[in-house]
Amino acid sequence: MPELRAFSRFLCRDRETADELVQNTILAALSKQAQFSPGTNLKGWVFTIMRNRFYSDLRAQRRQAISMDDEVAKPIPAADNPETALALKELSSAIWELSPESREALVLVGAGGFSYEEAASLCNCSVGTLKARVSRARKRLAGKLG
Repeated sequence: MPELRAFSRFLCRDRETADELVQNTILAALSKQAQFSPGTNLKGWVFTIMRNRFYSDLRAQRRQAISMDDEVAKPIPAADNPETALALKELSSAIWELSPESREALVLVGAGGFSYEEAASLCNCSVGTLKARVSRARKRLAGKLG
């Protein structure tokens, strides 16, 4: 659950929406538990459900009209140390400047603890493609933050 919640918060950038995504993911996994093959990667299966649900919801939102009053991005919670808060804000901005594919690959491997093989399976791409995405994302972040 903590890993699901962390990944959903990264995807959604909003605590309430992220918590709703986790809840919907778990409900979907429970309703489709007969489709899970025992002995396979449960974590990967649930993360795939979350990822697919997130992108389905995102496509549905794009079809809806957006109000100009909607908040585009929630502020990052402040840390006790102002320098840390500034560094966190800079990191967040730099991460969101990455392409969605690079951002997703970096978070799955870097923060999610997935192996390249597991992350490639979740992203429906080859291991080489995923490694390239992570490498490019790390280089771009280093260039922006370094």
